[in-house]
This record gives sequence, structure tokens and C-alpha cells, in this order.
Amino acid sequence: MKKSITLAALMLCAAPILCAEEASEPKFEVKPTGRILLDGALYASPQKELFADGVAIPDARLGVKMKYGKWSAKIDVGFAYNKVGLKDLYFQYDLNDNSFLRLGSFIHQYGLQSATSSSMKPTMEEPISNAVFNDSRQIGLMYEYANDKFLATASLHAEPKATSVVLAPDQFTKEGYGFRSRLVAHPICEPGKVVQIGFSGGFATPQNVNDSQTDHNSFQFKSNFPTRVAQVTAIDATVGNAKNLWKFTPELLLNYGPVALEAQYYFMQVNRRQPDVAIAKLNPYKGQGAYCTLRGLLIGQSYEYDKFGGGLATPRPGNLELVLDYNYTTLTDSKAFVFGGRLNDISATVNYYINKYMIARLHYSYTHTWGTDFAGPRTLNGFMARLQIIF
Repeated sequence: MKKSITLAALMLCAAPILCAEEASEPKFEVKPTGRILLDGALYASPQKELFADGVAIPDARLGVKMKYGKWSAKIDVGFAYNKVGLKDLYFQYDLNDNSFLRLGSFIHQYGLQSATSSSMKPTMEEPISNAVFNDSRQIGLMYEYANDKFLATASLHAEPKATSVVLAPDQFTKEGYGFRSRLVAHPICEPGKVVQIGFSGGFATPQNVNDSQTDHNSFQFKSNFPTRVAQVTAIDATVGNAKNLWKFTPELLLNYGPVALEAQYYFMQVNRRQPDVAIAKLNPYKGQGAYCTLRGLLIGQSYEYDKFGGGLATPRPGNLELVLDYNYTTLTDSKAFVFGGRLNDISATVNYYINKYMIARLHYSYTHTWGTDFAGPRTLNGFMARLQIIF
């Protein structure tokens, strides 16, 4: 009897310890993700034959997020224009509440537009300057640290085509690589009040712009007109005999209550190798651009801040937003004999945040291009609407 009582007492004493061990075991979480974008567009243009009115599903995705303790991962597969491809695919390890390491294929931080994904841009489509001077997803490693006053990132990555082109064994040593960093200070950062300045810089070696068998000695900078229903190239520059690329972008974010101002300037220089036989010296190529965005909540109290994104968070459900934007981009550098074109774009967007998962957008943009070596001046007035679901 005494033995039974003693055994029972020991079991009762051990129970809290066993429960504590079970409680300390991280929970494995799996969450499905997805998005659907449905666009409609009407165009007015002197070159109307290039811009057909219509509807499209420019982006549909399915994926999954996983989390286990300090480890997390994301896999995202997208379908657009009859093509299927991988989007985000990465592992992440949270070092602490303020920092993490991320490894895989994703968009590395570079400037203010890093705060939002492609479908969450308040301007509906990202500013042309960011589309040209930033990069799409790249395979690499990124470290990020963020607190209440400061954000810093550092990335090492392969060229963008490494996510979609299969290289032969003898091509691996020719693959382009780069590194970049973003530094942000926000001395004032609270709901409805933000003052932020930042600076991003990057370096890259030459890339492959044709196929995996050609030399990695070029860079290509390109963007379509800011609409996804009609896919028409607006500006396009390919710079050959490239040695390396340096670029930077300062950023500014101001917010008071329901009003916010976002702005960035982009500068890029491609240094070039002189060919063995040259008629004229190849000068470095320079490209630049800038945008300024004014945002205002017509319905809603104030904007909120996204700590790890380094920008304003998506407005709350039920909010109505008006966004005005101006963008200028030039890919023409006569001293380098590269004529990729110049672009002006003015737009107005109305965003209604229906609920946590749905957004409706109305968008107008006036876009004018000139100075290209592949087409004459072009002008587009675009009237667009979008209904999107993201979970």
C-alpha cells in the first residue's frame, strides 16, 4: 500500500515536468495561401492597334506557409498568361524578435517599394522606375534587422535568371552575382505619424540576357506600359561589354494622419570593358529615374507602419484611399550610345479595402515614351479596374 502511495506521489510530481516539456515543444503550423487578380482595361492611344481593350487574369497563385518554432518556409506557385512558374520559395530562421535570416528565391530589400508585394502596390502597378532599376526574385541569402527606430538589410544573391534558366555544368562559374543593402531610419514612427529616410545600394556582375549558352557580359533594363491586360514594351535598353553595375536609391516617407508622401530617386551606372577592336571608346552607361506618390485616406483614420517591410502597412478593411503618382524614367544615354527611351507617367488610383482578403481598385494613367531606338513616340491613356483576393 505504501509503495502504491509513493508511486502515485512520484507520478504526480513528474506530471508537471512532462507537461512542461510537451508545452515547450514548438507547434508545427501549415497555412494555405493564394491570390487571384481579375483585371479589365480600356485604352485610348494614337497607337491603338498596340493596345487591345479586354479582361485578363494576370496573376493567380497557390502556395503554403509553414512554421515550426523559429523556422518558417514559404512555397508559392503562380499562373499567368498561360505560364506556370515558381514565385517565392524560401526558408527563414528568426534569430530573435528583431532579426532573421532568409535563404531561397524571393525579392531582396531595395528601397521603399520592398514594403509591398506586386499586387499590393497602392498605385495598382509599381512605379516604372522601380520596375526598371530594381530586380525580380533572386536566389540568395538576406539578413534583416528591424527595431522601433532603425532597419538594416544585407543580401548576397545570384542573377535573376538563375530562378528560371537551367545551366550546364560549365556555366555555373559564369553566373552573375551581386550584393545589396538597405538602411532606414525612422526617428518618428507611430500610428499616423512617420518620418523616414533611407538609402539602398547594390552591386552586380554581368548577366545573361539571351540563353544559358551565351556569354554573361550584358545587362538588360526593361519595362512594359503600366497595365497587365495589354503587354507592350515601353522602354528597353541592353548594355553590352559590361564589367559591373553599381546603383543606389535614396527614399523618403512622410505620414501624418490620413495623408502620406512617398518618394524615391534611382541612379545606376554600368561600367564597360573595351573590346579588342574598337572604333570608338565605350563610355559607362547611366540610367536614372524617380517617382513621387501622394496617398490619402478618404475613409479611414490614419496609416499604420510595417516594421519589417520598412513602409506603410496595408490600410484597414473598410478604408477608401486615393493615390496620385508621378514617375519619370530614362534609359537613354547618348554618351554611351544606348537609346532605351524616356518615359513620363501620371496616374490616379482609388483603392477600396473591402475586407481582410479583398481589394477593389480603379486606376487611370497617362504614359508617354520617346527617344527609343526600337519605336517612335507612344502615348497611352489607360482606364483600368481590378478585383483581387489574397489569403
